[in-house]
Amino acid sequence: MNEQLEKIEARYQELEQLLANHEQIADREQYNKLAKELSGIKPLVVLYREHKNLLKEAKDLEDVLAQKHDKDFQDLVQQEIKELAVKKTDIESKLKNILAGEDKDAGRACIVEIRQGTGGDEAGLFAADLYRMYSKYADNKGWTLEPMFASTNDAGGIKEITFSVKGKDSFRCLKFESGVHRVQRVPTTEAQGRIHTSTATVAVLVEPEEVDLVIEPKDLRIDTYRSSGPGGQHMQKTDSAVRITHIPTGTVVACQDERSQIKNRAKAMRVLRARILESKIEAEAKRLSSARKIQIGTGDRSEKIRTYNFSDRRVTDHRINFTSHQLEAILDGQMNELSEALLKAEEEKRNEPRVF
Repeated sequence: MNEQLEKIEARYQELEQLLANHEQIADREQYNKLAKELSGIKPLVVLYREHKNLLKEAKDLEDVLAQKHDKDFQDLVQQEIKELAVKKTDIESKLKNILAGEDKDAGRACIVEIRQGTGGDEAGLFAADLYRMYSKYADNKGWTLEPMFASTNDAGGIKEITFSVKGKDSFRCLKFESGVHRVQRVPTTEAQGRIHTSTATVAVLVEPEEVDLVIEPKDLRIDTYRSSGPGGQHMQKTDSAVRITHIPTGTVVACQDERSQIKNRAKAMRVLRARILESKIEAEAKRLSSARKIQIGTGDRSEKIRTYNFSDRRVTDHRINFTSHQLEAILDGQMNELSEALLKAEEEKRNEPRVF
């Protein structure tokens, strides 16, 4: 492990020198690429350097202990050595997790998209329930949730909604929500009391930073149009809604949440960057592995990941065989038990012996 860490630290020093070179800074694309690599390995290098400092401190204390001192002083030194050993073990565990492939995006903000699936209006109502669940969960965790785009159906449900979530470990906890969510319940419009099955899809995308992705203005087509919304004094009289098309990939994002065209454009660009980055990541993952099951599930949109059964008051996550009979509590945003079970399963999967 030390040899690998030494190489990473050497690369970090090399990147620092390259980024200090004015010729590299003049090439924006190359600069962003190098800056991204630097930021990606910085946490590992910081931990490794802290680990080396602890080893040096421990050695110095051992040298002091070898000398003749009174018992009280020796006891004090031994206590410090024990405390350093605990810190050293903790750092070594963190280093092993990172080297084993711990998610480098775990601390990032994210963009969440919910869409109604099969089941008509009932699917839209379920999508609205999921949005409420994530809103409550974000509130419980002290995260900031920012709506970016929403489209509703005639029944008051949600056809599609996009929102960002920022806060400590927001992506780390929400990344497992990507996939198809299924609900089994009696719709309010069902006169015979029959249970219907409907679905909604959730996509959780890491929100890119500037160094993650460069989008050239020439690759964008930006259209403005009049936003649809409430009438009366709030009637939109300007073309404030924005639709942005990324020509090379065909990715289209629309935003009409704000009354300002500038603000809508900024939000649309954030979603566009997240979608393009996600597609690039998926394309690379498919190229490297056909299975794409290194972590829990695949996150594929067609994969059923969870069932919410109202008659049994049951929530089942099919990827880890987790079942809870606290349906109402989970839908009210109390998702900690479920989230912790998924994180634990991910860690166990990551620590499994690898077959080469």
